[in-house]
Amino acid sequence: MGHKIPEGESPRWIDHLANVRKLFRGLWVVCLLLLVGGEALLVWAHHRDVAEGVAHHGFAFESWPGFYPLFGLAAYVTLVLLAKQLRPLVMRSEDYYDD
Repeated sequence: MGHKIPEGESPRWIDHLANVRKLFRGLWVVCLLLLVGGEALLVWAHHRDVAEGVAHHGFAFESWPGFYPLFGLAAYVTLVLLAKQLRPLVMRSEDYYDD
């Protein structure tokens, strides 16, 4: 169920379902590489800090794999849901600034 291309226009690269699938797969690969790379960086930093005798985490759950990406996602979703609840409170009428 794709969208309709306006008459007189030729389809662009994003209008082809195969290209959209490639784009999503590419995004998944990038996300996976960032997650793995971030975890590898945290492991490297942890070993370096332990070797130097530096404290690294305040809480045990901070060392869980994927904690920071999941924490960021949860914070983002919470902010969006909170903003949706606050909208009626701060919203003004459409002609608020008119005479």
